Amino acid sequence: MDDEQFRQLLDHFGYSWKGYRRVRKGVKRRISRHMQQLGCRNNEEYLKSLDSDWGLRKQFTSVMSVSVSRFFRDRALWKIMEEHIVPEIAKENREKVQFLSIGCACGEEVYSFRIVWDIVQARLGCMPELDLLATDINPDYLSRAQKGVYSKGSLKEVPRELRDTYFTYLRKNGVYRVVPSIKEGISWKVHNVIREPFEGDFQIILLRNGVLTYYGDELKRPAFRSIVDSLAYGGYLIIGSHEKLPVEQEELLPFKGQRYIFRRIERKTR
Repeated sequence: MDDEQFRQLLDHFGYSWKGYRRVRKGVKRRISRHMQQLGCRNNEEYLKSLDSDWGLRKQFTSVMSVSVSRFFRDRALWKIMEEHIVPEIAKENREKVQFLSIGCACGEEVYSFRIVWDIVQARLGCMPELDLLATDINPDYLSRAQKGVYSKGSLKEVPRELRDTYFTYLRKNGVYRVVPSIKEGISWKVHNVIREPFEGDFQIILLRNGVLTYYGDELKRPAFRSIVDSLAYGGYLIIGSHEKLPVEQEELLPFKGQRYIFRRIERKTR
């Protein structure tokens, strides 16, 4: 599959060439395998099959998903999370804190947050109940996330003290497994935010390196609106460090000058 054929697929389904450009080689290989499995000889036959069969379209959606993550990716974010965001949210919400990770891939960021929460809890003592929801469109990614087993490379930004506390090294396989306590309170759900709007009142939403990167404006703008609507007032929305909001939102203010951390405020009445 050449780039022109790949761009034809992206345009047809509303994906972003800019988002996929750097990762396109792996995605094109997966698409080619999917086409072979379906017996499609060219793009036209492939598109016809996808457009006429919702089950095949769901398979294609998983084929297009990208999992590029690691624990504590963008270390500055997690320092702000530990020193400011989590303590403030815990102080303001006495009973329960709801956390949402959209496009959680294989779970590294969800577990990173869970570790930060545990660190803050050890420091502050009394903390609210924590309810974590982690979603992704790819069921295979979620299955891997639930197992909580990772290669050494995924932990390259984890300090040794945290690695020794929150992971068990499985010497036979040369991999690390998160400790059982860090899995507590996490619900995993297959969910396509483009097609299924969120409903909720979350205090923290992670929307990093997914929807805002890989989808075109026509798809991501309404999805983004539903995400903002599900963020509690006073809550935090966190996007990728190289991403931008698809539309300006008066109710989202940058937090401590960071261009990828926002806090939702009440809309001004005119």
